[in-house]
Amino acid sequence: MPGKRWAMQSDTGRTASSTSARDNADNDTEPIRTQVPARLDRLPWSRWHWRIVIGLGTVWILDGLEVTIVGNIAGRLSEQGSGIAITSAQVTTWAAALYVAGACCGALFFGRLADRHGRKKLFMVTLAVYLGATAVTALSWTAWFFLLCRFVTGFGIGGEYAAINSAIDELIPARVRGRIDLIINGTFWIGAAVGSLASVVLLNTSLFATDLGWRLAFAIGVVLGLVILLVRRHVPESPRWLFTHGRAQEAEDLVADIERTVTEQTGEALPEAEGTVVIHPRRSIGFGEVASTVLRTYPRRTVLGLSLFVGQAFLYNAVTFGYAVILTTFFQVPNGSTGYYFVVIAVGNFLGPLLLGRLFDTVGRKTMIAGTYVLSGLLLFGTAALFQQGALNATTMTACWTVVLFFASAGASSAYLTVSEVFPLEIRALCIAFFYAVGTALGGITGPLLFNGLVSSGKPADTTLAFCIGAALMVAAGLVEAAIGVRAEGRSLEDLAAPLSSAAPGDG
Repeated sequence: MPGKRWAMQSDTGRTASSTSARDNADNDTEPIRTQVPARLDRLPWSRWHWRIVIGLGTVWILDGLEVTIVGNIAGRLSEQGSGIAITSAQVTTWAAALYVAGACCGALFFGRLADRHGRKKLFMVTLAVYLGATAVTALSWTAWFFLLCRFVTGFGIGGEYAAINSAIDELIPARVRGRIDLIINGTFWIGAAVGSLASVVLLNTSLFATDLGWRLAFAIGVVLGLVILLVRRHVPESPRWLFTHGRAQEAEDLVADIERTVTEQTGEALPEAEGTVVIHPRRSIGFGEVASTVLRTYPRRTVLGLSLFVGQAFLYNAVTFGYAVILTTFFQVPNGSTGYYFVVIAVGNFLGPLLLGRLFDTVGRKTMIAGTYVLSGLLLFGTAALFQQGALNATTMTACWTVVLFFASAGASSAYLTVSEVFPLEIRALCIAFFYAVGTALGGITGPLLFNGLVSSGKPADTTLAFCIGAALMVAAGLVEAAIGVRAEGRSLEDLAAPLSSAAPGDG
């Protein structure tokens, strides 16, 4: 590409590094020429890729499970005989806020480490943190200990988002990266549905004692996490991360092993790889260069990422944060039955990325991201109008939410996809962490403070206003995407944002 100091050439042979990994680690200026990205992108889909998806992508199921279970057990925890002295308000307000704060801190902390020390080390550590904290939460006996465990659990989940998103995108072929990312992010709602249904059973006092059912609810996450840990042990380090950190021969050998595995599994001969990257490995990149890259080199992409995350964060809080209160306050749905409505909404949320994901790779990112954001916002405006007029009941309101979130979920998932593919490899995990932290903070802290007051007032006009705020921000984010979105479909990550060790990249 003209003006770049890196090359995506049409060389067809495999190019090994010119020096050993150890030599490159000691020499920051010795160039490495490699076809690792092109070789990974031209692989056919195989069982090996499914192993990556299962080992890494299922973290979103854990997050959905955690958020839903804690929301559903709040009432039980505050009951006499629960085995823990805590109020419902402490669970719904402080526990939720500390989980979000932990997720923001964990994303930034582990995101930086994932860029410096590798994806594999960190996605094993973050899962271990989550498992330990979740298991210990079940043993809570007092409010302060429960709240502390929620913070540490969030810390692990936030770290998972940063390390996992970067690893997945660096291992999945470019031609299917969009749909795979969207479907993986959408599995959050599988966890949410499982958590909602499991809570109905585990909180049934005719089956489990008051002080036992809520503790068993946390065991679901531990069991699922242990299964993921077993699969994740076999997920390799990102070859892209390896060669940018001077371990070129290790990256070449790893990709060669992946190619052998994929060839054996598919029975297909691999096409020749086209494209070579030339880089100058560096030991580390300081925060100053990270800030300069995000704010000065890619300012439009930074505005784009923030717009997408803020829009989806507020929409989801406008619709889902007070959904139980809306059902019980305006439609007289019993407290014990709100979970069933949530399952329907969760299914709609998952079906959106599942059914629309392919279009993000074929129709294109800009069209689909802008379209899903704007359409979901307009549909929510329509829902708000019907609600204000008193034209909805619990069933039709849930149907409206399901349609809105079918499109919104695909859009929200594409926010994670966008920030994970449009910034340089050396700072990818930290960039994901930054946008995730900002979006999560707005959605999990500012959102509840705003929408809880509006929804809990019992006035239809206030709830309508909450809907309209979320809808307006979603439409605005869609318009930003239409104006400055990046056409990333089918393009190599190195084509979208040249590694800092190889070029002086530019916004676009």
